[in-house]
Amino acid sequence: MADYDAVVIGAGLGGISAAALLAKNGMRVLILEQSDIIGGCCSTFESHGYRFDVGASIVEVIHPLDKFFQLMGKRREDYIDLLPCDPIYSFITEDGRRFSYPTDIDETTRVIESIAPEDAEGWRRFSRLGLEMIEEMMEAMVTSPLNTVGEALALVARHPRVLRYLPLLARNHQSVIRSYYRNPTILGSVAFQSYFAGAPPELGSGIFGFIALSEHLGIYYPHGGMISIPEGMLRAGLEHGLEVRTGCKVERIILDGNRARGVILEDGTEITSGVVVSNVNAKVAYLKMVGPENLPSWALKAIDSYSLSMPCPMVYVGLDEKPDLEAHHTVVSASVEDMNRVWNLYYTKGIIPRAAMSLICWPTEADPSLAPDGHHILNFLCNAPAPYAPLGDSWDRLKDWYREAAVRELERLVMPGVRDHIDYLEVSTPLDFERRLLSPQGAIYGLFSDLTSLALFRPHARSRVIKGLYLTGSSTHLGGGVPTTIASGIITSGYVLKDRG
Repeated sequence: MADYDAVVIGAGLGGISAAALLAKNGMRVLILEQSDIIGGCCSTFESHGYRFDVGASIVEVIHPLDKFFQLMGKRREDYIDLLPCDPIYSFITEDGRRFSYPTDIDETTRVIESIAPEDAEGWRRFSRLGLEMIEEMMEAMVTSPLNTVGEALALVARHPRVLRYLPLLARNHQSVIRSYYRNPTILGSVAFQSYFAGAPPELGSGIFGFIALSEHLGIYYPHGGMISIPEGMLRAGLEHGLEVRTGCKVERIILDGNRARGVILEDGTEITSGVVVSNVNAKVAYLKMVGPENLPSWALKAIDSYSLSMPCPMVYVGLDEKPDLEAHHTVVSASVEDMNRVWNLYYTKGIIPRAAMSLICWPTEADPSLAPDGHHILNFLCNAPAPYAPLGDSWDRLKDWYREAAVRELERLVMPGVRDHIDYLEVSTPLDFERRLLSPQGAIYGLFSDLTSLALFRPHARSRVIKGLYLTGSSTHLGGGVPTTIASGIITSGYVLKDRG
């Protein structure tokens, strides 16, 4: 008899949501997490009295989170306290102009009219189509399996109206937004979200162009930091007998022919199970944990064809006074052309850009308890995107330089005297993320998401080559992000339960 019905590798949001739902349905489930904390990029750490979020800084599109708790037979409000954030974003342009987008769509219309009256009607058309699409596609696609042509056809049969939105998948991000806007400032304010899928505007899918609208349905910050989301989900699973072990690194997946039978830990311990669910990067799962010798040539070629997503260096700042900011998120915006240029001329060539889009997150605006009294936190993404392996250099050597560059950017953009008010300052480079999270090359979104690697073109949640192996998380449909990885766990648990009968 196997030790467990299911072993889940990794306590990220996809792993926790899948594991908890399997436990809710009567399975004996164990999560193995290599780190000493859960959540992966959606986590929080404490240092010098401050609680900093590792990577993820907000939750938007809370439908998958609510769906998870609904399937668990519980209320999300009893496990996670979400604090609404309004405005959604404040923007700082290169010429120093500042403006904010509130949650209310009509109020945002007035902001756009004050900047670019010629784009107000485009925003209205964008909003009408986007709200219809979100309503139609939320339940249809977000928590529905979409790994095969048959599943795609079944989805269309159940929701035929989604056909009118599918052409957006074949267009890139910038072509979609340019069909609604002309003003460079407005375009820049809706173009940077392509990086939320890990791609520049010219490569990101057009469907992500509507992230800028979905955020107007509400964005939230969890009281206690981003780790409150995985903690709340895990607590719901523990009530159904779910087990979790931290500090346990899985080295290999045990195979019996082409069937997964459990895992082998770093110390040699074997844990057997009926199924294995992997919440690690798909390339790691197949190439390292399964092994290339156990994959047919077509599968080896397929997994090799995927590129890793972009990394994301983060700067964590503790301040002894309130920053001159207006919103939870402040974007130092760039033009669509500059975002593409930085990607093509710098990022892809391994060069750290000197000027690009930056994102400043101010968590203590929503939750002052994250810092000592009178103090504040900034999580700063400075001059993104930055490469994993800087050309002719190393992140370990560049760390002090990058830290100083970040301070200069904050002085230039936010607080001229910020240097005198920094109580804590640390940088997490792509190399640090790789070491801490074991995410290859610090890839925060798992695999690169362009037009050729979405939906059924991503690694399947139910393995096609190893029976009893299932995948979840950012490498699978729907890609990286808080709501999407939670949704992936819902989808994967559905496959496991269906196959279990």
